[in-house]
Amino acid sequence: MNGQPEITQRDLRTRSKEIMDAVQNGQSFTVTRDGHRIGELIPLRHRRRFVPREEFAAMSRTAPKMSLDSFRADQDAFADHQLDDPYAR
Repeated sequence: MNGQPEITQRDLRTRSKEIMDAVQNGQSFTVTRDGHRIGELIPLRHRRRFVPREEFAAMSRTAPKMSLDSFRADQDAFADHQLDDPYAR
């Protein structure tokens, strides 16, 4: 057992609003069918879309130095420099 409540497929169907509200509030469930565990219902992790400017600046100050020439050499080594014609068949 993993510590999260088990709900049956039937519970999920008949109590979907209540269960989805619980998931939205951070609760996880193990879903069972015919007495067998078949899946987990877990809340999505919310990621930040943007890093505040001050935080980015602080991280940048401690980042290792990077050589522009080395960066360009890496790009040249791995990039396909041939332009493809999207209309050529």
